[in-house]
Amino acid sequence: MNLKQERYSKFALVREMMDTVDVVASFDPGRTAQVAQEIKRVGRLLLAGEGSSRIVPAKNAIRKALTWGLDLQVVTDGSRQAAHYDLAKFAVFCASNSGRTKEVVLLARKLAEAGNPHRYGLSANRGTLLEEVVKHIFVLTCGWEQAVAATKSVVEQALFYQSLLCHMGGRKMTPDLDGLAEKIRHVLTLPIDPQIVQKAMKATTIYFAGYNDGVAEELTLKTNEITRRKSDFLEGTYAIHGVEEVMDPSDVVFVIDPIQEEVEKFQEVLVKGVGLTVIAIADRPTPFPTIQVPAAGELTPMVYLCTGWNLLVEIGLALGINLDKPERARKVGNELVV
Repeated sequence: MNLKQERYSKFALVREMMDTVDVVASFDPGRTAQVAQEIKRVGRLLLAGEGSSRIVPAKNAIRKALTWGLDLQVVTDGSRQAAHYDLAKFAVFCASNSGRTKEVVLLARKLAEAGNPHRYGLSANRGTLLEEVVKHIFVLTCGWEQAVAATKSVVEQALFYQSLLCHMGGRKMTPDLDGLAEKIRHVLTLPIDPQIVQKAMKATTIYFAGYNDGVAEELTLKTNEITRRKSDFLEGTYAIHGVEEVMDPSDVVFVIDPIQEEVEKFQEVLVKGVGLTVIAIADRPTPFPTIQVPAAGELTPMVYLCTGWNLLVEIGLALGINLDKPERARKVGNELVV
C-alpha cells in the first residue's frame, strides 16, 4: 500500500489501516494500570464483544495469559452466549466501537441489573448507550472508522487488553512497543509478490491457518469483507484433519507463524496431497513461499495482522473491488435502537 498513489489513498479503509501507525506510536499502556489491579483482585475476566471487536483483542489476550502463566482466568464468548453464564464472580469488558451494538449493550445492562460492579466498556465513541450501563468506559484514541471493515481499532483494542495483562503479571510492555509503529508501517507498505496475489485471486476458497490467537481468524473475516471471496479459518491442525477432502488445488492456505512441528504434515497433506498452494506469513524463513516480516516480541501478532491487511488490499484492488462499499455488510452489525 502507498498513500502517495491515488489507487490506494482514495479508500478510507486504506487510510485507516495506515492510521494504525500513529495509533500504535501514541499508545499509553499506563492508562490501564488502575483497572488492571481491580480485575486482578477479581481473578476472572470475560472479554465480550462481536466480530472484530472480540476476535483478535480477546483471543490474543487469552493466548498471552496462558503463555505467561498468569494467575487469572481469561475467557471470551459472544455477548448473547455470555448472557447465559453466571458472571457474578467475573469482571467483564464489553467492547463495541459504536457503543450501540445490541448484543453488547444488552449484556452490560443485564450485568448492571444483576449488580455486578466489575463491568467495563471499550468503545471508540463517547456518550453512547454502552457508557450508560457500565461502571467505567474507556474510549479508544483511534477515533471512529469510516470503512465498514474495522482495522486500527482492532489493534488498539488488542494493545489495551494486553496492557491490562502486563500490569497484572508485572511485565513491561514498553520494550515491545518501542519500534512497533515503524514495523507496522513497514509491513503495510511492503510490496506483495504479484504471483501470490494472482494465486489468491484464482482460489475458490482462501484459507487462513495458525494459532488460535485471533489473527488468522480475523484475516478470514477481512477476506470476506475486503475481497468478497469465500474464506475459512483452520485453527491448529484442523487443516489436515478432514477439510482436505473438500479442498481444491486452486485454493490457497495462508499459514500465520507456522508451528515447526506441523510444517511437514502441511507439506504432505496440503501441498503434495491436495496440490494447493501454502504461503506463510512469518518472522523467519519457512519451507513455504514466505512473506517475511520483522519480529516485535510479544506484539509480533500485530505485525502479522497488518501484513495480512496489506495482502488483502492488494487482492481486492486486483479484483476491481470498491474496498469501502460492501454490498451487504454493515458498519454496526446489529444496532440497538431506543
